[in-house]
Amino acid sequence: MKRLFVVFVVVGLFSTIINKQQSFAQNVVDGVYVKENIPGKRPVPYPDLREADILWTKKIWQIIDCREKMNHPFYYPIVDMDDRKSLISLLIYGINNEGLTAYKDHEFKEIYTRDEVYSTFDALPDTQYVPDPNTGELVQTVIEGEINYDEVDQYEIKEQWYFDKQHSTMKIRTLAICPIRRYLDPETGQSRKVKAFWIYFPEVRPLLAGQEVFNRHNDAQRISFDDIFFQRRFNSYIVRETNVYDNREVVGYMQGLNTLLEAEKIKQELFEMEHDLWEY
Repeated sequence: MKRLFVVFVVVGLFSTIINKQQSFAQNVVDGVYVKENIPGKRPVPYPDLREADILWTKKIWQIIDCREKMNHPFYYPIVDMDDRKSLISLLIYGINNEGLTAYKDHEFKEIYTRDEVYSTFDALPDTQYVPDPNTGELVQTVIEGEINYDEVDQYEIKEQWYFDKQHSTMKIRTLAICPIRRYLDPETGQSRKVKAFWIYFPEVRPLLAGQEVFNRHNDAQRISFDDIFFQRRFNSYIVRETNVYDNREVVGYMQGLNTLLEAEKIKQELFEMEHDLWEY
């Protein structure tokens, strides 16, 4: 009986220590306050629009290059840390856990499955034979694929520019976003680019609104990914506009530096359009 009593006492003390350690771990706050602003934030609702209110409109495709300093918040951190995620990490999380729909093209005609999304990153599960540590025999093992987030250094966004005559302003609404993967071809050793998948932007806005973005000046005044797009806090260049030639891209009829000059020309025409609408 004494031995049994001692065992009960030891087990009780051990469980008490474990519970205290768990309670301590759950009460850890990495900071001086609990962040509630961004995690509980909702996207700003779109204003109601009627077809009669749209005086002029045009669809534009632009590239956000994450190698530019202004666009670094889209690219970093490469590995999730603290309460920060890169944009591609957030999109993959949404596809895996939030039911986010991935599309094959910017017209949202075909839907990608999760495995098809992972295949664009060469991250599908692979079956390999690994030696068993006990017997030394080869055992068939499934190794989960892993996406290299650092390979996504550009995003293509589809936008609609329109002039709202009720408010007499030119406005821009993002319709879709596509991460672009840049990688080295293992067979040729050459750099290749591929558009991974398209996401319908209004669907992903709640997820973007709840993820804060690093502020290099003040950690207490961070904004969300949705704020970055809504407030246009990024740099980009035009690669396509709606046109009679099957909406062809600028690279379809321009090469080299001329593609950037053509992009600036299109952007200038958009601003002049807004200016001309104010003339009487």
